[in-house]
Amino acid sequence: MKKIKYYYNTHTLRYEKLEVPLRVKLLRVFGFIATALVSAAIIVWIGFRYIGSPNERLLRQELEDYEVSYELMDKRITELQQQISELEKRDNEVYRAIFEADPIPDSARAKEIEKDKEIRLVERLSENQLVTGMASQLNNLSARVSFQQESFKDINVMIQNKEKLLAAIPAIQPISNKDLNRIASGFGTRIDPVYKVTKFHAGLDFTAPQGTPIYATADGRIKEVNHNEGGYGNHVIINHGFGYETLYGHMVRIKARSGQTVKRGEIIGWVGNTGKSTGPHCHYEVHKNGKPIDPVYFFYNDLTPEQFDRLLKLAKSSNQSFD
Repeated sequence: MKKIKYYYNTHTLRYEKLEVPLRVKLLRVFGFIATALVSAAIIVWIGFRYIGSPNERLLRQELEDYEVSYELMDKRITELQQQISELEKRDNEVYRAIFEADPIPDSARAKEIEKDKEIRLVERLSENQLVTGMASQLNNLSARVSFQQESFKDINVMIQNKEKLLAAIPAIQPISNKDLNRIASGFGTRIDPVYKVTKFHAGLDFTAPQGTPIYATADGRIKEVNHNEGGYGNHVIINHGFGYETLYGHMVRIKARSGQTVKRGEIIGWVGNTGKSTGPHCHYEVHKNGKPIDPVYFFYNDLTPEQFDRLLKLAKSSNQSFD
């Protein structure tokens, strides 16, 4: 039931029915609505400014978690980068040096890394900067680790072949020379015994009576058995693998056969005076990757340091060669 209000009219001295004009009613309604809206706006502003919505609070917590996680990941990535750099340094300066292998140039590593980074960058153009940055660093590490794994596979093969490598490196004198009095001419420029001019002598001349045994200085396979009257005369070339070859010249007789496998210390022939030779001797050469190198540095298996020093001085003496 609608309540009717009355008021006392002092002019008429009687109670009269209270009637509110429509304009006043509208103003009251508008004022109430306006007050409600302003109050609600203030409450919402205070709530979002100091309290935050549930979704906003959740997002803020997730952001804080991401920031902490990013810092931890960034620290871990830095540590991994340092470890990978150390492994790459050891790979080039230690492991490959031990096995006489060429180091991997930084340009090769960088090429693989940049190639991988370009692919990943295209794939992640739509992601935000944080994720893209993390992905780039992880891709960089992934490429470096992958490249390093391949390098270590190569080194593992080198390790497995190390015993074969040591057996393949010339390490003894080609004839018995305990008194160190057999070396007649060394490696380098020497006087030619026939033409009497200075020529490059690519090996060592070991004087010995005809028929003295000649030994293979390392394990290998007979590459060439040659019988001729000029140059090295009757001579043998052994391929030891790993880039090493040895030549034994001027033999009176050859025991080895082409294609035969020989061991270090095995007799392959006997000292003679065949070919361009002025006396019985064994001309001995060591080649690495097709280039002659001084054989005097490959006698470490049967010499003491004092004997090696003496032999080195004898080999360096300027004199006339025997071939």
